[in-house]
Amino acid sequence: MFFNGYGYHGASFEQTYRCYPASFIEKPQIESGDKIILPPSALDRLASLHIDYPMLFELRNNAASRTSHCGVLEFIAEEGMIYMPYWMMENMLLQEGDVVQVKNVTLPKGTYVKLQPHTKDFLDISNPKAILETTLRNFSCFTTGDSIMVAYNNKKYYIDIVETKPSNAISIIETDCEVDFAPPLDYKEPEKPVQSSSPSTPVTTISLDAAVEEALAEEPKFNPFTGAGRRLDGKPASVNPAPASSSASKEKRPVAANDGGQSASPSTSQGTSRQTQGKLVFGSVANRTPKDPAKEQAKESKPELPQKEEPKFQPFSGKKYSLKG
Repeated sequence: MFFNGYGYHGASFEQTYRCYPASFIEKPQIESGDKIILPPSALDRLASLHIDYPMLFELRNNAASRTSHCGVLEFIAEEGMIYMPYWMMENMLLQEGDVVQVKNVTLPKGTYVKLQPHTKDFLDISNPKAILETTLRNFSCFTTGDSIMVAYNNKKYYIDIVETKPSNAISIIETDCEVDFAPPLDYKEPEKPVQSSSPSTPVTTISLDAAVEEALAEEPKFNPFTGAGRRLDGKPASVNPAPASSSASKEKRPVAANDGGQSASPSTSQGTSRQTQGKLVFGSVANRTPKDPAKEQAKESKPELPQKEEPKFQPFSGKKYSLKG
């Protein structure tokens, strides 16, 4: 079946064209969406067919086995040519003048789409949700595996279509579609801090504790008053005192306290005997003479002598002399 010199097949629209970017027709606005510009003969053929609106098309690059979907903006292209966004040509691996097959299709309305930005810069935008909603108004359909371009603030952000439901190609015109975001391609999870402790640490601690206990057990216990006695006159001591333990000394202390006055009398007699033998005794109390209380009272009763008052200084109190004599 032929229409105005161009062959069309069956009851559907299917035709091959040579593609060119939007810069060839001075229509830069189509770069912000997914719509193409077809020739007028395509409109005449589509009007004679019973097709669903809005018009949606399947683009196929048979040389690279690439497929995508798009809408239509206008029918003003030259015959045998179509104009399409450059980012769409990149997705389909098309160059200027390559042949692309165009076919009208009907796509289900989408319910879910998952997007993945190429860089983290898109998440740094103050309100990426509002920017995305505004940009997607220029799109008519999504295809799983495509990469769309979002232009904002003189910068281009590329976003991959990771998943679409209920099919691999969906229509997003007048539909409530749930949008989900995957982590950006250049996103790296923060590294978790490495724990310094290892499973062998408890074993090492147990062995150290055992070594400390063994070292404490080997240390000798302190026993007071275990030294040997020596005499001041240089003669050898007749009997060496036996080492006394701390328990024995504790037992002897209350005995000495209970004896009271009995223990004081032998010490007094020993001090007097040492003095009679003519030996030096250090710290003895026996040679100290008690103070006479009468003399102390006499010293306290002596009246203090009145101190002589020194004459006060009086200025200009000298004698007067004359130079005449």
